[in-house]
Amino acid sequence: MKNGAMTLFAAGIGGVPAFVSYAADAHKIIGPYKKNKILICIFQRGAMDGLMAVSPFADKNFKAARPNLFMSPAKTEGALIDLDGQFGLHPSLHKFNDVFKEKRMAILHGVGSPNTTRSHFDAQDYMESGTPFNKGTASGWLNRAVGLLGHEATPFRAVSVTSTLPRILYGNNEALAINNLQDFSLKMAGNKLAIDNATNSFEELYDMTSSSILNKTGKDSFEAIKMLKAKNLNNFKPKAGINYPNSALGNALKQMASLIKMDVGLEIGFAESGGWDTHINQGTLNGTMARNLNDLSESMVAFWNDIDAYQDQVTLMTMTEFGRTVHENGSGGTDHGRASCMFVLGNDVKGGQIYQSIKSLAIEDLEDRRDLPVSTDFRSVFGSVASNHLQITEMGKLFPDWDGNMINMMR
Repeated sequence: MKNGAMTLFAAGIGGVPAFVSYAADAHKIIGPYKKNKILICIFQRGAMDGLMAVSPFADKNFKAARPNLFMSPAKTEGALIDLDGQFGLHPSLHKFNDVFKEKRMAILHGVGSPNTTRSHFDAQDYMESGTPFNKGTASGWLNRAVGLLGHEATPFRAVSVTSTLPRILYGNNEALAINNLQDFSLKMAGNKLAIDNATNSFEELYDMTSSSILNKTGKDSFEAIKMLKAKNLNNFKPKAGINYPNSALGNALKQMASLIKMDVGLEIGFAESGGWDTHINQGTLNGTMARNLNDLSESMVAFWNDIDAYQDQVTLMTMTEFGRTVHENGSGGTDHGRASCMFVLGNDVKGGQIYQSIKSLAIEDLEDRRDLPVSTDFRSVFGSVASNHLQITEMGKLFPDWDGNMINMMR
């Protein structure tokens, strides 16, 4: 209990148990929240093929490397969307084209980790900790960002719409995992404290412990219940005409939009999208990759349009642990590679550009003669967004042991 944290389960916002309501009503809620900037991060787990999402179609080596997966920007149905004469969007990302042309979206290509591991587990761990050569880092970089924001906040400052708290939000600063707002579930990093005796109020539970961690956690969770109880979730449905995909990512971003419109103090949000490990039957216009890309773009653009009154406050950023091989494999897919691409959407973004330093896809320019080299350290992107959007200045604390340059991609 000393080092643990509390997990609370309630039947729903409208069905909070009586002992919770009794305790919540006796507790003073945090005052109205100041309109701070909001960063939403989406982790594409499984390693997205950035070369198919945003294809360097003008490089003659690319078609030779992918005779069955290559897509052309020729003016036909289902063709790549030509962005700048060199790179093209996969047609399943067509909804990104409008925000790209409006200069609200930037694309970062050749992005990845300086650590050359091709293990999903290790690469995700390094990206979420923000320390690609230190396996022992206890905290995630988004949790450290929470601690560097430098102002008072509500319990909803950092929220992951996932069933458990992700590695990126582990650490000393408070963060919540809320899997479903209707079936209100709160989790914290660390061990669970099961609430077995419903006759005790939460006040009694957290006041009787000597653990300052548990005491603080109890009060924060307590505040979260109080804040959501004061809101009517049904008043924060998507805008008319906004249709989110019925997918894990679509549902997560729909709930994130509700939290933003509820003004409960969200500043850092996290969601994830799976299924990007395309070793077999990757497909082109149809198939696994096309479906995943469609879900990503439909979900992000639905979210963006849903929060129209809050767009000046919000930036969305995608990430994936590594990319795929330049050459297709014998199973109609691609294998674990190195660099991939990222999408950053927001009014703070210098959009309408592809930020990249890719030489060519000639065999001599590839890493290990097979992979797109990492020409942009992921911390250069993360740091730029954190510095310019969230106004975090202490990069040495956010990314220890890194002294690289940030990309000039934010206004």
